[in-house]
Amino acid sequence: MLHYEPKDLPVRDLHKLLLGGVAPRPIALVSTISQDGIHNLSPFSFFNAFGANPPMIAFSPARRGRDASLKDTYNNLIASNECVVQAVTYSMVEQISLASTEYPPDVDEFAKSGLTPIDSDLVKPKRVKESPFQMECKLVEMRSYGDKGASANMAICEVLKVHIVNDIFTDGIIDPQKIDLVGRMSGDYYCRASGSSIFEIEKPNQKKGIGIGFDLIPDFMKESKVYTANNLAKFAGVEIIPGEKTVTEFINSFSLETMIDRDEGLNEFNHYQKLADYKLMMQTALELSESNYKKSKYLIELTAKCALENNDTDFAWKAALYACRLSH
Repeated sequence: MLHYEPKDLPVRDLHKLLLGGVAPRPIALVSTISQDGIHNLSPFSFFNAFGANPPMIAFSPARRGRDASLKDTYNNLIASNECVVQAVTYSMVEQISLASTEYPPDVDEFAKSGLTPIDSDLVKPKRVKESPFQMECKLVEMRSYGDKGASANMAICEVLKVHIVNDIFTDGIIDPQKIDLVGRMSGDYYCRASGSSIFEIEKPNQKKGIGIGFDLIPDFMKESKVYTANNLAKFAGVEIIPGEKTVTEFINSFSLETMIDRDEGLNEFNHYQKLADYKLMMQTALELSESNYKKSKYLIELTAKCALENNDTDFAWKAALYACRLSH
């Protein structure tokens, strides 16, 4: 590994490391208004939410790196104590990049970016029509951490009103596939938070009891070449490891009336694996084990892994425990 202390690196290099390692970052598209009535619009990726009672968010209109000057967003916030913070979606990401251009203070970034200003209800800055998630905010506190180039300014804001487009909801929650957010990475890189990049993980605190923990997983499972650390952690989330009788009943639930040719069976197994059909994978692996196929343990572990990744942890445990029997 490389090891650095911030004092030993130029600020520019340290900044690049932070942008690459602290990522992906949500993007706050912040609209403000100057004392002269000029609308300002600028994206900030040092941003997040920090509470819901009251609803609090924060972002950093840091000093410019080249000359330590203050940004228009900072000056407008200090003058008015108001802003609107919008989510950034894939459909508007190029316009957001355009809005990040450092135009002079008397330039309206709504006009430059092509984004549409609409009236807010409680604050003077405009909302961005194209964003499906908009928060009208008041500045609670501006914390500054230095007066040099790239020094942080932390704008801590309370959310006064939220505007959300109706059609991004599914079953009462904002659907990540529908809102299609983007996050900021290092350099010129962004990431799109939708499609195959979205996955689900059951939260441990939603379980009825406490998981057994990593330390209680049998050694033969931890020593397997098939299971990843993520797989093992998911195994560790169960309250009770299935007993021998339960595993036997599980295996007996499969019908093994036919013997299967090794090559034919492997082709079938690979086909079902591509479909992520772990039940048919298990059926095929068991039929191969009846033919004394030496790789049956490996195939059953692959089946357990597939079941686990499809959130059928009970099936996965029973398959994994049975795979152990084949090695004895």
